[in-house]
Amino acid sequence: MNQTETLSIWHLIAEASLLVQLVMALLMLASVVSWYMIVQRGIYQARAKQAMVNFERQFWSGIDLSQLYRQGNSARGNAEGVENIFRAGFKEFSRLRQQSGTDKDAIMEGTQRAMRVALAREEEKLEENLPFLASVASVSPYVGLFGTVWGIMNSFRGLANVHQATLATVAPGISEALVATAMGLFAAIPAVLAYNRFSARAEQLKANYHTFAEEFSAVLHRQVHGG
Repeated sequence: MNQTETLSIWHLIAEASLLVQLVMALLMLASVVSWYMIVQRGIYQARAKQAMVNFERQFWSGIDLSQLYRQGNSARGNAEGVENIFRAGFKEFSRLRQQSGTDKDAIMEGTQRAMRVALAREEEKLEENLPFLASVASVSPYVGLFGTVWGIMNSFRGLANVHQATLATVAPGISEALVATAMGLFAAIPAVLAYNRFSARAEQLKANYHTFAEEFSAVLHRQVHGG
């Protein structure tokens, strides 16, 4: 067996100790799940941003709010982001206005409360899976380092039975141990980059949602007070 074949990645993984192999398998699983969540978050946030732009264009086009709400009803649950906030607020606003003798301030208070609940739910959707990415980003290098330290310890223990230690004797054991660190970084780097990007985009979208809720509340306030 030549030196290149001896130090190939797959050979090093196959020859690693059971614990190091378990560490590598855990890191590979974390990496696969992370990439799935990265793709899923990217698609969701892009769709939420586009939905916000499309809905706000409709909202500020001068369309009657009741008509806009009925159009949403025909969408059969495909609403995203600000549309859900609008629907929650307008539904509560219409319900309270139909109740005779309801105080105007009570109508606005109930409407704003309904929008706050919808806003909190949309914020949860934006932040979904981000804690997992943060955990992978912060923990994976240490898990890989643990596998490396364990592998190097085994390598040096093996030297106790060797009368003359050479680089060729030590290199395979150290190399297979370092693969664990490489896999830890392979899992952590995309996760930390994705977490930073998606967190920033989530904060921006949340700020836009809050702005819309305030503007929609002002529109309803003018309606209920006849302004």
